[in-house]
Amino acid sequence: MEDKAFPVSWDAFHRDARALAWRLSAVGGFSAIVAVTRGGLVPAGVVARELGIRVIDTIGVASYQEETQRGEVRVLKPLSETILTLPSEEVLIVDDLVDTGATAKVVRALLPKAHFATVYAKPQGRPLVDTFVTEVSQDTWIFFPWDTGLSFQAPIARGSS
Repeated sequence: MEDKAFPVSWDAFHRDARALAWRLSAVGGFSAIVAVTRGGLVPAGVVARELGIRVIDTIGVASYQEETQRGEVRVLKPLSETILTLPSEEVLIVDDLVDTGATAKVVRALLPKAHFATVYAKPQGRPLVDTFVTEVSQDTWIFFPWDTGLSFQAPIARGSS
């Protein structure tokens, strides 16, 4: 089966990241954010602003090669001591998407009591996150605004997905 295309504009992504912050505001109790790089950087910035959180760290995790080929999950940049000394239930992990859950499993193992939030979730990875905004099917490929440029798109009736 062909992947379904789901292009997301900057405006739509910002709206969805703010919706994530709105949901997270009801949970509360976070003193720090960990952005899963690279996709979690933008939503983490939006969520941090909306929730007034100023302690932001990153964990560098790579699970794709050549942007579309899944590979082994590797931690490229570990968590800082600042995050590791906090009670993990005060930490909010933010990523753009949970797909198969491979990245989420690695990050969750490091902060088992942290709250994990993503903007988008696919069915295989959804059980690993606590909060998300939009679920898409497993065969959907999300085109994030930082991965795309403006170009002509053929109409769906002509075989474009």
